[in-house]
Amino acid sequence: CEILSSLPLQMSLYFNVYFFPFWWLITVAILYLKYPVLSDYYKFILVTIMILVSLTELIRLYLGYVGNLLEKVPELAGFWLLTLLPQLPIILFLLFNEGLKIHSLERAVHIIFAAFLSFQAVAAFLTLQRMVNTLAARFRRSEFRRLEEQLPRPARP
Repeated sequence: CEILSSLPLQMSLYFNVYFFPFWWLITVAILYLKYPVLSDYYKFILVTIMILVSLTELIRLYLGYVGNLLEKVPELAGFWLLTLLPQLPIILFLLFNEGLKIHSLERAVHIIFAAFLSFQAVAAFLTLQRMVNTLAARFRRSEFRRLEEQLPRPARP
């Protein structure tokens, strides 16, 4: 029985669980400091982003843990999609949009978070690919055995 879960992905998820509260506190503290000087639409965007990232990250990390450790393809695929679609573009927006008046500490934690997300997207894709191929091969073997059992046995003389 081959183990399909990825140790590098699991290590990255483990460290991300401890880094995310640190990232959240730094981002909220800096948002509190720069809130008065931001334009109204950036205020709305940043508050919405913080709520969206907070909720999505909790779900994403749970799906990553379950999908990787229990070798469940749907959960790992959900983790991969949540990493690629909302999380990575949002962090890149926070990192590169100069209208947000980015603080240097904020830029540093966003770079680390973006590195986590980028690595996890690649590692989850490779793990998913390996899981799907192995599970498909297992399914084909079991179907082949089932068909073999249904064939009539040749009569012995």
